[in-house]
Amino acid sequence: MEDKKRIIIIDSNSVIHRAFHALPPLTTKSGEMVNAVYGFLLVFFKAIKEFKPDYIVACFDFPAPTFRHEKYKEYKAKRVKAPPELYNQIPKTKEVLGAFGVQVFEKEGFEADDLIGTIAESVSNAGIETVILSGDTDNFQLINSHVKVYNLRKGVKDTVLYDENLVKEKYLGLKPEQLLDLRALRGDQSDNIPGVPGVGEKTATSLILEFGALETIYDNLALITSKIREKLAQNKEQAFLSKELAEIKKDVPIDFSLEGCSFSGYDRDAAQKILEKLEFYSLIPRLP
Repeated sequence: MEDKKRIIIIDSNSVIHRAFHALPPLTTKSGEMVNAVYGFLLVFFKAIKEFKPDYIVACFDFPAPTFRHEKYKEYKAKRVKAPPELYNQIPKTKEVLGAFGVQVFEKEGFEADDLIGTIAESVSNAGIETVILSGDTDNFQLINSHVKVYNLRKGVKDTVLYDENLVKEKYLGLKPEQLLDLRALRGDQSDNIPGVPGVGEKTATSLILEFGALETIYDNLALITSKIREKLAQNKEQAFLSKELAEIKKDVPIDFSLEGCSFSGYDRDAAQKILEKLEFYSLIPRLP
């Protein structure tokens, strides 16, 4: 990556979930489960070492329904609720981030991805290199010449930095912004986004490569083979709803200041104390 100012935006809930499921149970002497916090810190330290950021910010999901639930009540309805042992580690993670001087953002009615998209958009004109640290691929749609996604491909150690070229390679020629149209057509089972029934990833990809965005596909329905055309025509409203549900917002009203997220230094003693409190003694020598 180029030698310029850089911000790391952490998709915190996704990293916590990935760490919780990737690591074996890890408890303090008092019986508190802390494996997700430990895994989060492993990824956090690795990203700091690799990217040497000038700014860091952490975004969290707000524990309440979002505007997407208002548009589609079945949004994420099939997702299995995580155990309390995971949710109990979210406040601990925020406490750790506070010790490192990392500002936390969350907002009722929105998801962490929307805050990430808003922050990435707000710094793009400043020539800041943005690295999104995430455990899933939903925010690949945000990738551009200034934005990359440092993705936890497997567990918490196998990481890949996705840029525009790597996205095209992974998704058979699709550009990052076209991944939104891909989710609109094929749906997304994990978020319960319906898509167009009978249109899978292969068909959706070929349609997007041929016609471009979802809107252009529907403008050219007459050119599409009858079987697929019928499915698209019957589910037009659902396809556009799916695109609306899948699109990451870039204009959430938040009180964000780039300088307020500076990572020029932190209170090492405070950080060490929180690691000792969580009994992460092996991490103390690895403090950034």
